[in-house]
Amino acid sequence: MNSLKPLQQRIDSFLTACISQIEASKLQQAMEYSLLAGGKRIRPILVYLTGQMFNCPLSKLDEAAAAIEAIHTYSLIHDDLPAMDNDDLRRGKPTCHIQFGEAQAILAGDALQSLAFSILAKSKLIDDETKINMITELAHASGVNGMCLGQSLDLQATHQSISLEHLQKIHCYKTGALIKTAIRLGAFACGEIAKPYQLMLDRYAEAIGLAFQIQDDILDIIGEQSIMGKPQGSDLTHEKSTYPALIGLDSAVKLTQQLYQQAIDSLKQIPYNNQPLQELAGYIINRNS
Repeated sequence: MNSLKPLQQRIDSFLTACISQIEASKLQQAMEYSLLAGGKRIRPILVYLTGQMFNCPLSKLDEAAAAIEAIHTYSLIHDDLPAMDNDDLRRGKPTCHIQFGEAQAILAGDALQSLAFSILAKSKLIDDETKINMITELAHASGVNGMCLGQSLDLQATHQSISLEHLQKIHCYKTGALIKTAIRLGAFACGEIAKPYQLMLDRYAEAIGLAFQIQDDILDIIGEQSIMGKPQGSDLTHEKSTYPALIGLDSAVKLTQQLYQQAIDSLKQIPYNNQPLQELAGYIINRNS
């Protein structure tokens, strides 16, 4: 999606500046290796697009966008570890633990997590109340009430037969929590103008968050490794429960279309220019990586 490239370039430049301020070390190299490895940057882009919808300057959104990408990258480093998914490839490159060793990878993930909160805490463009709201939201979504819980539930479900309802719960925490928070951070930066539309934004986030994960499940079956940048069929190899496994590939594809429509319907209730967020929803269910 070419319209996203300027925002991808913006967050890449900001992240590069953040990581370059850290004293050189093996740990810093491991952090930089994973943080600047590319990727779609969906979460920071959601911060930017939500803020832009309410005419918030991009400069006021950079730190929130960087913070959530740092959290996301830390989660990927840990997710790839031998004790979890044991993957060797991420974004077309050897995973962090393959490149730097397991111990350094663990520490790189830990350091990126704390970096995220440091970026928000040190902001000179966000008022103190908004900082507290952002930090609280990000901590909630990335910890025991969000992403970490989802990862734990996902590990427990490996090699198990689970219900569709339980699978949705896993994805709600593991993937959906950070996507919802990305949108909330963008809205927080806008102040009072965005508050009346929080429910609609949450509904949009919930729909695209689940659609994002289902599309990942679909791509694990039909995607090309050279495009995805990670091994095809890893879910099957690890005996993970997925939407195509539970309801079939065709039904999974139809479900992403239904979720897309739910997302669009939620946005239509917001009387601002939400076209970029609509386009992003379309990209999420049609992407090939």
